[in-house]
Amino acid sequence: MKKILLVCLALVWSLGAFAATEPAKKEKKTVTTVFVTDIDCDHCVQKIMNNVPVLGKGIKDVRVDLPKKEVTVVYDASKNDDAHIVKGFASLKVKAEPKAADTAAKR
Repeated sequence: MKKILLVCLALVWSLGAFAATEPAKKEKKTVTTVFVTDIDCDHCVQKIMNNVPVLGKGIKDVRVDLPKKEVTVVYDASKNDDAHIVKGFASLKVKAEPKAADTAAKR
């Protein structure tokens, strides 16, 4: 009986140690993506800013630049990605696509 108890205790201990290291593998990675949009007025800006949760989970920050027609989104990559954010914009009737990396590098 003692051997069975010791084996069970050892299994629980090893599973606990394994589970404690698991969250370390899932590091939060914050990503900043600039989206080119079709916004053209303050109403469009307010529609985006008032509906940030529609863009998806893990959104940390949203900044809208109306003259450039760009929306900068900072998000947790473990909870969201560019494709889901584009779908979120589409649900707001805003056309958006990630800005090409080469044009962002020219800044």
